[in-house]
Amino acid sequence: MYLLNNVLYSAVFDADRYTDIAQSSFLPLVKGALFYSIPMTLISFVIGIMLAITTALFRISGIKLLSGIARVYISIIRGTPLLVQLFIIFFGLPSIGIKIDPFPAAIIGFSLNTGAYASEIIRAAILSIPKGQWEASQSIGMSYGQSLRRVILPQATRVSIPPLSNSFISLVKDTSLASTILVAEMFRKAQEIVANTYEPLLLYVEAALIYWIICFILSLVQDQIENKLNRYVS
Repeated sequence: MYLLNNVLYSAVFDADRYTDIAQSSFLPLVKGALFYSIPMTLISFVIGIMLAITTALFRISGIKLLSGIARVYISIIRGTPLLVQLFIIFFGLPSIGIKIDPFPAAIIGFSLNTGAYASEIIRAAILSIPKGQWEASQSIGMSYGQSLRRVILPQATRVSIPPLSNSFISLVKDTSLASTILVAEMFRKAQEIVANTYEPLLLYVEAALIYWIICFILSLVQDQIENKLNRYVS
């Protein structure tokens, strides 16, 4: 009986302790997401999309030099792990006199990575537009740039929205890698709290749930965007 009472008391004590840790850690984790993870995702994605559009246009330009540069860039980024790229930017570049703070270093790494992968999505979307669209726009006096901007890209945007949305959601999760280069994002906050509480399972599950909630909300937004685009086209 005495042993049973001790077991029950220990279970209640642990439950209270876990509840206190979960409650006290929730706000720091959310702050890490709001002030670091989400802004890092948005900034990196915007820069990455600009890189992707430029790279995709280089690939389809027909100019060997530009196409070659784009191919090398895509090959390097897609052929090396994102974690290694972050380490090269943050830990490697200082050895040649280029020192970058953690947050900008993460932005550079994620932007380059997003640009390489998204460029193939955008390139495929542009190439999926029938050649007749190019011919029709040029037959009414549009230049190459006008045809691309007014006719081709709007149609390619609709095609590329679903895969680009998936890339954006993946980028939200990939920002956890920024913890390895000392960015105080959500996963880094979880690691810091674990170092003080020695409760890795609780904290990492809590961080995973917050990531899941963010990605779930983004998936709902993605569905709404796709539905609006479908209604607009139809």
